[in-house]
Amino acid sequence: MLLCFNHLFFENIKGFVYFHGKSTGSVTYFPGKLNETEDSCLGRYIYIHDLPKRFNEDVIKDCQLITRSTDKYSMCKSLENSGLGPGIEALNASDLWKNSWFSTNQFMLEVIFHNRMKKYDCLTDDSALASAVFVPYYSGLDLRRYLWGFNTSMRDLSGIDLVAWLARKPEWKRNSGTDHFLISGRIARDFRRKSNRKSDWGSNFRLLPESENITMLTIETGYSKNDVAVPYPTYFHPANDFQVHQWQEFLRKQNRPYLFSFAGARRSKQKGSIRAEIIDQCQASNKLCNFMDCSLFNQCDDPVNLMSLFRSSVFCLQPPGDSLTRRSTFDSILSGCIPVFFHPGSAYTQYVWHLPKDHNRYSVFISSKDLRVGKVTINQTLLQVSKDEQLAMREEVIKLIPGILYGDPSSRLETIDDAFDLAINGILKRIKVLTKN
Repeated sequence: MLLCFNHLFFENIKGFVYFHGKSTGSVTYFPGKLNETEDSCLGRYIYIHDLPKRFNEDVIKDCQLITRSTDKYSMCKSLENSGLGPGIEALNASDLWKNSWFSTNQFMLEVIFHNRMKKYDCLTDDSALASAVFVPYYSGLDLRRYLWGFNTSMRDLSGIDLVAWLARKPEWKRNSGTDHFLISGRIARDFRRKSNRKSDWGSNFRLLPESENITMLTIETGYSKNDVAVPYPTYFHPANDFQVHQWQEFLRKQNRPYLFSFAGARRSKQKGSIRAEIIDQCQASNKLCNFMDCSLFNQCDDPVNLMSLFRSSVFCLQPPGDSLTRRSTFDSILSGCIPVFFHPGSAYTQYVWHLPKDHNRYSVFISSKDLRVGKVTINQTLLQVSKDEQLAMREEVIKLIPGILYGDPSSRLETIDDAFDLAINGILKRIKVLTKN
């Protein structure tokens, strides 16, 4: 009866059309005109290159080759669960998020993203229909095999072979690669080695003429116009929308006894690092700050410990580390903790598709120069933020959570755009502009 009513009622209302929504796949109605044969994927089709296995599958097949002697555990464990890593217990007694938390390695984004791409709604086998072309090259993991103890020729070989392979394809010849994109789980600087000295860091992949046409999504950009930053992977990979909403509600009710916290270690050998000053101020804060010393074995590698630290804090300090950005930034956002930055390159000039342009809405900025010369202190700056301002900023942080996490590739988020979705939306808009001429 309901189906008949649906047919009789809506079929005779002019100006209403069918729309298959993301949420349930059920039919919804909205005012407007739409050709019944219109393709909902038009302008969103993506073609995935079927690369030779040496560029992806073979890279992770012998996973011990991407494991360093200094790694606390084998990278083989990080490859479990489609790159999410080993499962961990929920962060509280509830079963709301059971099976959605993983010990995710920050360098696994290439595998996670590739597995999400395989489930993308608008894949096509016809490259002529595609608005973008995805290159599933595990650039960072491949480079990781040869970063230490190998000459530059070994570090560069795979990238040179890849662009040569791409250049022979008809998909490349159509736009000289400007409609191609790939993902990297390493920072952009790692692929821009300018000399052939063995002592110099990284590969020259992004300096190859063909590679410069490809857009690279990366956890940290450099100065190239063809690099775009996307969030580091966090530990939470929800299987459905309900888990995301319940986590947000859980965070809104959290008691946060510490004004600020810092998880990290000193960088005594790193010129210009302000970490020592930050740690000293934290330890002298008269219990306003909670410090987790990452120089101690396994202290910061336990997701439960780390998330508990951030969930108990109003503000989380995010100074530069080995590079300007930190995975910890996204761990703190996931915990509902307001990030405090000391360099604009740590977030503001990076994640333009995922974080608000008005950074004052969700974060605090303290000049590292002012901090170093004693012009400001962390305590003084953060105590000046009123309770109402704290609440408003925390709510903005909690609202950012869906867009900075990567959902479980084996499931599907229905109404939520996660970090993957925002990246795909951004890449399609970007390539549309690049190829419009």
